[in-house]
Amino acid sequence: MEVKLLSAKFDIKSSHKLKTAKKHGAYGTLDKLFAMKSEEVIEEVKKSGLRGRGGAGFPAGVKWGFLPKNTGKPVYLTVNSDESEPATFKDRYILVKDPHMLIEGIIICSYAIGSHDTYIYIRGEYTTQVKVLQAAIDEAYAAGYLGEKIAGHDYRVDVTVHRGAGAYVCGEETALLESIEGKKGQPRSKPPFPAVAGLYGCPTIINNVQSIASLPWIIENGADAYKAYGTEKSPGTHLFGISGHVEKPGMYELPLGLPLLEVLDKVAGGVWKGRKLKGIIPGGSSTPVLLPEEAKTVTLDYESMAAHKTMFGSGGIVVLDETVDIVQLVKNLIDFYHHESCGQCTPCREGLGWMLKIVKKIVRGDGSIDDVKLLRELCDNIEMKTVCVLSAACTMPVRSYLDKFRHEFEAYVNKDASSAVQANQE
Repeated sequence: MEVKLLSAKFDIKSSHKLKTAKKHGAYGTLDKLFAMKSEEVIEEVKKSGLRGRGGAGFPAGVKWGFLPKNTGKPVYLTVNSDESEPATFKDRYILVKDPHMLIEGIIICSYAIGSHDTYIYIRGEYTTQVKVLQAAIDEAYAAGYLGEKIAGHDYRVDVTVHRGAGAYVCGEETALLESIEGKKGQPRSKPPFPAVAGLYGCPTIINNVQSIASLPWIIENGADAYKAYGTEKSPGTHLFGISGHVEKPGMYELPLGLPLLEVLDKVAGGVWKGRKLKGIIPGGSSTPVLLPEEAKTVTLDYESMAAHKTMFGSGGIVVLDETVDIVQLVKNLIDFYHHESCGQCTPCREGLGWMLKIVKKIVRGDGSIDDVKLLRELCDNIEMKTVCVLSAACTMPVRSYLDKFRHEFEAYVNKDASSAVQANQE
């Protein structure tokens, strides 16, 4: 099931070093790249069907095409490496295992969109990743792969690493731009969109680490070879981080479109300790949970996830076994998003606070059925009434837990929480 496109060098010793990376093909696409016109590069990426790997799944080449022409302003590329979604850890593998693949992808994207300056916005807690990435960038400059006249070609690309300060909300693209500009990391109202008025008011493309790192393989092997993996509407491969109650948690590169439960059993070794499956979080903490019955018909692609009223998200799959206390899980979930709210919008700032108070009341055993109902109503009243989708990242999964595991919330209200979890084990 596993394939090795992005992860081809992950198991090679010192793969993060330029000398080793070059032995295995790093920067091998540059002569081919600069023999192409920038428009041809964009068309090849469009043809490949590569979709954004940050969660939204928007076609990368189409996104590049939104840039306005002849504005007289510089065009910026920003790489979103603020990987802060709970249960998500795919990008950190790229940063420490094959940073030169990311740098090569940056060169490809920069040439395609006419950009000469790139900012990599990296999560503040990624201390090791920052060191490895910066060392790789320094190597690339020393070898002539960054800076003026890249590999002897008449094109300049400069890369700056900007380290965040630990705010989850800065993973939102406009909050990320505000942070780079030295302002408070709060999302902007849109429009205008970053492609028109992004960093410093200039046209800006923002792509995820994995999206950019996918480009060297596509340019080297061609769009048709890339489309040979995955499905028609969700082509290619994806780095999936599988965690939770499985026998073999880890990061796996898989073609899109595989059956979810088949991946769980054959790749991740099944639910650990011989326990029963209770639920699956399919794409990071902000995605609605799937019940075992629902998971039987889910495949790992954007369309199937949407059809099952959840999201592909970041590819962070969390497996929940029969012992999980859903009410405690929801408390932890709301606590995280309430803590990470930037406070700009009242529904998010105040609403998530009220949700946290209510669920804590339920956990203490002081809640009522009306509190459970109110928690559900707050999900509907908060969602999509804010500048960004952070509030929805909380309310969408919470609503799914309330709807699918309501009996556990009612058991807490009835002072019988242990029986709710026990019932799921029988």
